Amino acid sequence: MFEFRNGSLHAESVPLDAIAHEFGTPCYVYSRAALEGAMAQYQSACAGHDALVCYAMKANSNLAILDLFARTGAGFDIVSGGELARAIAAGADPRKIIFSGVGKSAAEMRYALQSDILCFNVESAAELTRLAAVADSMGRRAAVSIRVNPDVDARTHPYISTGLKENKFGIEFDAAPELYRTASRMPQLEVVGMDCHIGSNLIETAPLLEALDKMLGLVDSLAGEGIGLRHLDRGGGLGIRYRDETPPDVAAYLGEVFARVGARKLKLVFEPGRSLVGNAGVLLTRIEYLKPGAARNFAVVDAAMNNLIRPALYEAWHDIVAVGDSGVAQAVYDVVGPVCESGDFLGKERELAVKEGALLAVMSAGAYAMCMSSNYNSRPRAAEVMVDGEKMQLIRERERPEGLFALEHLLR
Repeated sequence: MFEFRNGSLHAESVPLDAIAHEFGTPCYVYSRAALEGAMAQYQSACAGHDALVCYAMKANSNLAILDLFARTGAGFDIVSGGELARAIAAGADPRKIIFSGVGKSAAEMRYALQSDILCFNVESAAELTRLAAVADSMGRRAAVSIRVNPDVDARTHPYISTGLKENKFGIEFDAAPELYRTASRMPQLEVVGMDCHIGSNLIETAPLLEALDKMLGLVDSLAGEGIGLRHLDRGGGLGIRYRDETPPDVAAYLGEVFARVGARKLKLVFEPGRSLVGNAGVLLTRIEYLKPGAARNFAVVDAAMNNLIRPALYEAWHDIVAVGDSGVAQAVYDVVGPVCESGDFLGKERELAVKEGALLAVMSAGAYAMCMSSNYNSRPRAAEVMVDGEKMQLIRERERPEGLFALEHLLR
């Protein structure tokens, strides 16, 4: 939904320079059609099956995006009480919310039980004990799914790999059966499912299917002990195209999952995040200065690592394109921001035909961009804009400097 028309980059039918003129830069721009189209891929692939798509809202938690997905009947995968509050504020059905994460507090557990969420994905024996105590104190029974770590290499960046023994997530595969037995004996808990998520931005499905086979073997083994499960949560992790990758086909992958599950009476839960929102957004930024040098040329822009930390954190690649034709010769630039860190870059060695004041679009910025942004260097976080055909709507206002210290107090 981002393409050039008459030499100018558009979001759907709106030129990005018009968005910059109206709302300023830096700002995040999202395509409604791209978001709805990505969700439709998953829901179409699930048609005819007992399945639930739960958006992993850590990828992008703007209320407008959550509202858009809630309207489609999607559920939500959350990892904090704050995300639960956001999902409810956006109109989510609590009975379609699954609470993941390794460090749930007692207060978060109480809030989730009061909200009557679908299920907790439990990630440790200690968490299981705490959840049982919290549920008991409230006179409630908590539905639990245990997150099992299958020790499968997801073949992704180590910072976003979650399915190996050395990762902090989930219960080791060999320890899972005993924890299921323990949970099944606790009257405050109702054991309903199994969860497995091995990593993010996966380009190959083989590790996902290897993990699935291990999970199904465990499901069958538990059933033989009389511990029957109602759902299997496959997590998320499907990658997207950032540079020249060929991401997995959603329908083909889900079809393989359904085929391997076969006649088992299991509801399938999927938790896509990046694959729903990643390529539905861009970060729009303006060049403040061109700074030529003997070793490198720099394009200094008004966006920075506080707006998009993935390049600094993971050395992640995002395509960077000029929004319009500047009428100048092409040169190679490092695209950097104004933050006082040498790691403040959005892209290195990019061929761009630009001049000062030109607009750039950092592509594939719909996931893990705004949601990971910060106020480092006391920089206000950027605005967010949704495009729907020929319409553009501000869905988050730009922060103001005075708002950054509104909660602080001078010494008396």
